[in-house]
Amino acid sequence: MLAGKNVALISDAFFPFKDGIDNIAKIGIKYVVEPGGSMRDEEVIKAANEYKMGMVFTGVRKFYH
Repeated sequence: MLAGKNVALISDAFFPFKDGIDNIAKIGIKYVVEPGGSMRDEEVIKAANEYKMGMVFTGVRKFYH
């Protein structure tokens, strides 16, 4: 578990699978900010909701490859 409360994870990339949400929930992440845009966004949102994790989609990605 991470030290402190209300820890946020901010990512320049979307979460392509729900297992990313499962893993960050295990270490105490409470909020996620990410661009969104995965074909599996609905699955990822559902997982975040199950963990009562706040999630914000920015719609902006600064890193391209």
